[in-house]
Amino acid sequence: MRGLPERRPGRRGVMVAAAAAVAAVAVAAGTMTALGQSAADDGPAPHAARPRTSVTAGPPAPTPSPSPSAGSQRPSATATPAPTPRKPQAAAVSSARLYHHPDSQVVDWVREHPDDPRRAVVESRIANRPAAVWFTEYAPGTLTSRVRAVTSGAAAQGRVPVLVAYAIPDRDCGGASEGGAPDLGAYDGWIDRFAAGLGSRETVVILEPDSVAQADCLDEEQRAARFASLARAGRVLRAANPKARVYYDAGHSRWNTPAQQAALLKRAGATAGAGIFSNVSNFQRTADEIAYDRKVLDALGGPPGLGAVIDTSRNGNGAPADGAWCDPDGRTIGRAPTLDTGEPRIDAYLWVKLPGESDGCKGAAGEFSPAYAYELASP
Repeated sequence: MRGLPERRPGRRGVMVAAAAAVAAVAVAAGTMTALGQSAADDGPAPHAARPRTSVTAGPPAPTPSPSPSAGSQRPSATATPAPTPRKPQAAAVSSARLYHHPDSQVVDWVREHPDDPRRAVVESRIANRPAAVWFTEYAPGTLTSRVRAVTSGAAAQGRVPVLVAYAIPDRDCGGASEGGAPDLGAYDGWIDRFAAGLGSRETVVILEPDSVAQADCLDEEQRAARFASLARAGRVLRAANPKARVYYDAGHSRWNTPAQQAALLKRAGATAGAGIFSNVSNFQRTADEIAYDRKVLDALGGPPGLGAVIDTSRNGNGAPADGAWCDPDGRTIGRAPTLDTGEPRIDAYLWVKLPGESDGCKGAAGEFSPAYAYELASP
């Protein structure tokens, strides 16, 4: 199973239709070192082309789903289990290299099509770059070994893996990426097994894309239970590996307002983690995400050290004016993945969604499309 996530369309302010088709997923991983780039440019770094890989470890990854408009109301925060005192997190892994997982759809395609005229561009600009590895399948019996395979591979190279935990019940609000654990009790057990594979080295964990920003499809009781489970997940992951940097879902800059999103994040225990992530599988410009993420962090009110990571995989040209989210034309890859952004409180630019894996319009959701990859990677 392969495939990467799709993420939510632009805010509802742009009234983008609901959850889009996302990748059928699993463990997507990336290769290559992070290449830095000037903060002024959202496009790919001049010669840096390192494609990404994505591997699947389970079912589909998230789909772009409708983002509530900036004005959409979110239930006011209700009590969630009091977060345990926050332990000091390891310093941001700014100087380490991101891990490039050797197994992915794009890497397979490059290997199997040596004579395809698109190969050089796809290989250099997508396949050689580090990408996140998604774990979307509810298969607790093999989960620990699958996670450990990635973290041990990264440790052997002295690099930092990026893992996506994506198995929350009622995932994607029943949209294209629906699935996940059968209930929150089962999910808690799944997280325990996920945590058991983290090892002891630096690791970035993207915890449940859309689980916070898109929680409005749940009633208040369900939301409270989900947020309690997410808070527990963060505690379990950090207890298993104190060097794991756990980031929580902040949607993106055209979804909820910073104050609304921060209120939800507090209920989900985000202030005890490393910070927030935004723009997963979406197309919002990096500069917009930086400004939005900083406002969310301000609204969270600390503790000091909270940061943000941004998915820059397909945001080189920003989001379409009409809010289209399903494999929209005219998009390009964004800044290369790096743990050294040069931007205060922005811990990393990551490729969480693998460029070339379809949202469901230029191929089956989650399936790699060489034509789409070439379109995104072409200068």
